[in-house]
Amino acid sequence: AMLDPDSGLSLTIARIVQRLKGSSLHSQLERQARVSLHKPEIKLESLKEDIKDFLRTSGWEKKLQNAVYSELNVFPSPCHPAAPPEHMKEPLAYMRKAQGNWEKRILKSLNSMCTELGIPLAQKRPVNEQKELLNKWNEMGTDEPDLSLFRPVYAPKDFLEVLMNLRNPNYENGEQLSFRNHLGLIQVPLKVKDIPELKEEFSELGLNIGQLGIDDSAQVPPEFFENEHVRVGQKVLAEQDSAAAQQYVRQGCPTALRADLWALILNISNQPEDILYYEQLKSNVIQHDLLVDSLIYKDVKLTASNDDYYFVFEDYLYQVLLCFSRDTSVLEHFTYSSATPPKSYIRGKLGMEEYAVFYPPNGVIPFHGFSMYVAPLCFLYHEPSRLYQIFREMYVRFFFRLHSISSHASGIVSLCLLFETLLQTHLPQLFYHLREIGAQPLRISFKWLVRAFSGYLATDQLLLLWDRILGYNSLEILAVLAAAVFAFRAVNLMEVTSLAAAEAVLADLSTLKVMPLLQIFLFATVT
Repeated sequence: AMLDPDSGLSLTIARIVQRLKGSSLHSQLERQARVSLHKPEIKLESLKEDIKDFLRTSGWEKKLQNAVYSELNVFPSPCHPAAPPEHMKEPLAYMRKAQGNWEKRILKSLNSMCTELGIPLAQKRPVNEQKELLNKWNEMGTDEPDLSLFRPVYAPKDFLEVLMNLRNPNYENGEQLSFRNHLGLIQVPLKVKDIPELKEEFSELGLNIGQLGIDDSAQVPPEFFENEHVRVGQKVLAEQDSAAAQQYVRQGCPTALRADLWALILNISNQPEDILYYEQLKSNVIQHDLLVDSLIYKDVKLTASNDDYYFVFEDYLYQVLLCFSRDTSVLEHFTYSSATPPKSYIRGKLGMEEYAVFYPPNGVIPFHGFSMYVAPLCFLYHEPSRLYQIFREMYVRFFFRLHSISSHASGIVSLCLLFETLLQTHLPQLFYHLREIGAQPLRISFKWLVRAFSGYLATDQLLLLWDRILGYNSLEILAVLAAAVFAFRAVNLMEVTSLAAAEAVLADLSTLKVMPLLQIFLFATVT
């Protein structure tokens, strides 16, 4: 049920006020207002206006604007007051059910591993182990524990099988013929954008607009554009305006400014209280040993440690991911995620709600490749608490959508469908050829999408891609890029006769240039 714009707006305002009331920004603003009372320029007769002026000139008003903007970016528009709360999580009942069943499978896998290995989900570390861990906190990678018995709870290909079996029960009897022509692996009717709509959404990527990441634009000499773009970027940073920064990065971030621009868009300021919070998470890691720690450890060893770009960041990855698993503030994102945090019961109290705890404390069970969400950020942020906050914010805004079942436009189901629809519509010959030889394109591209291309593209290219995710507050660009990669390699793919051969053609994406591929696919494809 849609709301009329006015009541929608007032509900949104009420929610934002409610959420900001509990924040440290609120107490800082109160403190600043009290301090300002002692300033000579504040007069009793114009008290309210004077305090407002003071907050404006001292930069606090901008901080408040950014906090509001951040809330608007993260939380969905409010549902009708009468709508049940699960509608905010996911409006379609069959999607909620599928997500619930998938969660049961993951938990079963986790619990059976516990039983097999005879390890509890959580235990306090003995004091000597605590000391040892504290001493080697910055070089955890030197440890070589035996993890041969641990296996990832699931890998992307297991998840793809689940998505391929999704069906909308209302369409079982083939009444929706238009969708029946969809010959991809995803068989649910969701609305995805076509090329004209994508051109409109991503208009700043047009051929006549300067871009970072395009070397030979006919319109503008690249060095002229770059110098000018850097100058504008510095101005945006000086202004400290999140909305302006988000608009700016649609044309790419200059390398030297990227870390600060992303932090501004994500409204991360790394205040003393944030650093303190990170230290608390760290001490929680030191004190308690969780089964997920071994899963995180194994994942880093299997992925980032073998990666030519990322192996140097191994220690950062342990720090961030171990702290992340303890962070209960992550639970908040479940209000707008189709997923539900798993519960565990204190021994002997199964099913008794007062003895239930979320496990892991952040509600997120890592899967094979999860550490690759953090790895690219290590290039930008070298201070652990800031790196941690940026990752957490990227996760609760974007990455959670890549491993949960939902109908959201940036959710993995929509991205898969968008990818398949773009290929089937614009490269029908290639699509049918690959389908005929048993090499359904999504079988190859799914892992790129789930990881937001991390570990597949060269890092400089990946960061240019993630600039646009932040700039458009959307993951749809991932599906467009995946289709563009197939278009780029189409000639070679037309010659393969098996899935293995098709995978070989697309095995190495490290030489690809993201921006020209996106531009050609979106703006030079004949529609």
